[in-house]
Amino acid sequence: MARPPRSVHLDELEAIPGPGSLTWHPVRAHLDIRAFGCNAYSAARAGDDVVEPHVESPEYSHEELYFVARGRATFHLDDETIDATAGTYVFVPDPATHRHAVAAEPDTTVLSFGGPPAFTPSPWEWSFRAAPLVESDPQRAREIIEDGLAQHPDSPGLRIHLARVEVRDGNEDRARELVRLAIERQPEAEELARQDPKLAALLT
Repeated sequence: MARPPRSVHLDELEAIPGPGSLTWHPVRAHLDIRAFGCNAYSAARAGDDVVEPHVESPEYSHEELYFVARGRATFHLDDETIDATAGTYVFVPDPATHRHAVAAEPDTTVLSFGGPPAFTPSPWEWSFRAAPLVESDPQRAREIIEDGLAQHPDSPGLRIHLARVEVRDGNEDRARELVRLAIERQPEAEELARQDPKLAALLT
């Protein structure tokens, strides 16, 4: 049975003291998130922890991403120190990295997200990155699209965007073939192709 969408404000989450001097807000458990770990940590006073000193378990090999939602935090990652103001992301890919963060000002809140490096992004991520570059930097657009096709070789959207690059490079036959394959897999891809005048001309 499908689970309905849910929402909760950060200040409405349960506040659990610890570990150490931080306060833990169990986001993942509250919302029953099953795809990745997600929690919030807050400190009422400067000098209190907002990420307890730890390394990640080698058994789970989680990558972790921290986001400073309020206040300012000082992160200590092995021998590196990062002053992270509100709006800063801090990514820690290696589970063996020792991490610790302390509130640098009162009312600091840090969000954490974690999970094993097994996630496969949707094709739209490459499409959205490449689309604005087709005219201004077609070589970079091609690199992004081909990277996406390595993950999603049958993606109609990525094929259409590669066709946009090919037709600008004078490879009309290759562009036509890419459009044909995209439409065969997803007929709605023809609408995307027709949004580009150069590809639309190939469909007439």
